[in-house]
Amino acid sequence: MIDVEDLVALVTAYNPRSDTGKIREAYAFGQEMHEGQNRHSGEPYFTHPVAVAALLTEQRLDDATIITALLHDTVEDTRASYVDVERRFGRDVAELVDGVTKLTNLQLSSSETKQAENFRKLLIAMSKDLRVILVKLADRLHNMRTIKYQRQEKQIQKSRETMDIYAPLAGRMGMQWMREELEDLAFRVLNPEGRSSIIRRFITLQRETGDVIHKITHDMRLELDKVGIEADVFGRAKKPYSIWRKMQEKGLGFSRLSDIYGFRVITEDVQDCYRVLGAIHQRWKAVPGRFKDYISQPKSNGYRSIHTTVSGRDGKQVEIQIRTRQMHEVAESGVAAHWSYRDGVRAENPFAVDPAEWISTLSERFSESDNIDFLEHMKLEMYSDQVFCFTPKGDVIKLPKGATPLDYAYGIHTRIGDKCVGAKIDGVRVPLWTRLKNGQSVEIITAEGQRPQATWLDIVVTGRAKSAIRRSLREENRERYIKLGSELARVAFEHIGKISTPKALQTAAKQLGLQDHKELLARLGSAELTARDVVSTLYPELAAREGEEVERERAVLGLAADQTPTRGKCCQPVPGERIVGITYRGQGVVVHAIDCPTLVELEDQPDRWVDLHWHSGLHPAVYTVTLEMTISNDAGVLGRICTLIGEQKANISNLEFVDRKPDYYRLEIDVDLRDVEHLHMVMTALEADNDVAMVQRLRNADRKTQGLAEFE
Repeated sequence: MIDVEDLVALVTAYNPRSDTGKIREAYAFGQEMHEGQNRHSGEPYFTHPVAVAALLTEQRLDDATIITALLHDTVEDTRASYVDVERRFGRDVAELVDGVTKLTNLQLSSSETKQAENFRKLLIAMSKDLRVILVKLADRLHNMRTIKYQRQEKQIQKSRETMDIYAPLAGRMGMQWMREELEDLAFRVLNPEGRSSIIRRFITLQRETGDVIHKITHDMRLELDKVGIEADVFGRAKKPYSIWRKMQEKGLGFSRLSDIYGFRVITEDVQDCYRVLGAIHQRWKAVPGRFKDYISQPKSNGYRSIHTTVSGRDGKQVEIQIRTRQMHEVAESGVAAHWSYRDGVRAENPFAVDPAEWISTLSERFSESDNIDFLEHMKLEMYSDQVFCFTPKGDVIKLPKGATPLDYAYGIHTRIGDKCVGAKIDGVRVPLWTRLKNGQSVEIITAEGQRPQATWLDIVVTGRAKSAIRRSLREENRERYIKLGSELARVAFEHIGKISTPKALQTAAKQLGLQDHKELLARLGSAELTARDVVSTLYPELAAREGEEVERERAVLGLAADQTPTRGKCCQPVPGERIVGITYRGQGVVVHAIDCPTLVELEDQPDRWVDLHWHSGLHPAVYTVTLEMTISNDAGVLGRICTLIGEQKANISNLEFVDRKPDYYRLEIDVDLRDVEHLHMVMTALEADNDVAMVQRLRNADRKTQGLAEFE
């Protein structure tokens, strides 16, 4: 553990005017409060707050933030109170500690609706003082570095939460180094075999090609010396998770992936940035479509840099970032640069963004959204890269990567989006699904009487556009959705021996943050809520009983005592089908149907196969199977289909429209079943209906172990 004098030395190295007495006092107070507490590793618990404080000194943060790090768990885990902290360290620190405590208590990996509500609380805490989230991110980083001492299921839960929420939030705040490390630490837990595979291939590549980074760095320094530019050049291999993500996005194997190395050129001023760009492009060929100028168009978190990709040695693509030293400081610290100290005074970095301004851009227009739309919007905002387009008058509109003219229209105003009938890009008429690129000029064509179409939901990517379209569709189809939702609710409640009374539905609506029971039914009918969500809200013990883990483990025979089964999403096996298990490190045994296409890829790994069979007794109807259907678009058809499924004692747990046409619907329905015989009964009943054009079991070979279904 870092002792108090070492910590003080870390702070005074960048802030000689620091109140070292207060830091020593906070260190002693925290150590006293956590006396006798140990971490899962067996170390004294206070080693964790000290490590978090040390992480924050790397960002050169102010005394209040460092003291908060030392005390961030005292109010939650010890006898210390808010009043104690306020009396000894002042209101500023007490508020920060209280904010971190509240963030720690938020269950960000809980159900979607609860998660959305907690995301709002997260945003509120951030808006009061962004230093709260800086402490929380450092707290999460240290916990992820030491996660191996946690139980396996806890490791997986925390890693998923890190990957979904904290890593993208760190990236959105401009702390890219922290995002990459958090992602890689989570990747190590969630997919250890995938990460090991990437590392092994890296080692093989280095053995075959030598030190590529040193060679390319040397080449770049030579070119800069020729034109007399003073700059530092750094190179590095990208993190395993970053490479894995590129492989998944592009559908390429490691050997075909070119840009696995990244390089940075740090200059003294902006003029040199563009001179470096010219020298590099003159020496190597630029890759079309891989150039971004974030100096002339900075990101909202203050990030500035030029990004370009060139064909370097042996035709290998090399990604290069060019920025000044001040820009580099902001690129490393992001929004945290606002509090950064140097030589005892707040650093005057012209590129550091005002935290209040940044949080307002993040939360802009969120107040219009309900919980579910807010959650979607928030996640899109955190993950998105940006595209900059121009209005016909020359104003700049910022949109996430992959945005379309419809997103652009809704970004200007909801009314313009609703009435959009076409778009022009750089004066040329284009389809509404066209993906926008940096620098394009966009003109929206509107018409009175136009209304949003359901197919638009598949075109837009921004939360604002999706929310507006759904709101319009709900209003237009509200009565039809309420009728359908009522039928879905009736079937789901009967399945657990309850009645879906207006009072019960009103209670569920309140729990889910909706206006009233009619709004809940409309959401249910439009497939924005599932019947399982509603039932679980009111009767969690009944919902839990059906999927009780003890029953699940007894359902499959042939496992060792320490092995737990997980049902493969790719084939969704049900009792009565021949099954086998495949072992995965950290994920137990995944159960597959014997005809699952995934098994073909594992034929050369027989040591991972486990011979399994189902228990011969009667199984509860908890095995979800996805059915793909095409039905007539006529009044009452969908309601009758749901009734048919309910009459077979099967529960609809999810319903999603895949395609909507004037004469038919194509949809996917998740149905909870007992066994393969139950599945045949349901499919036979559906096939006999005159308005069902097609019904088949949906099996998707692309849904492999990375998206495992819980064993049901």
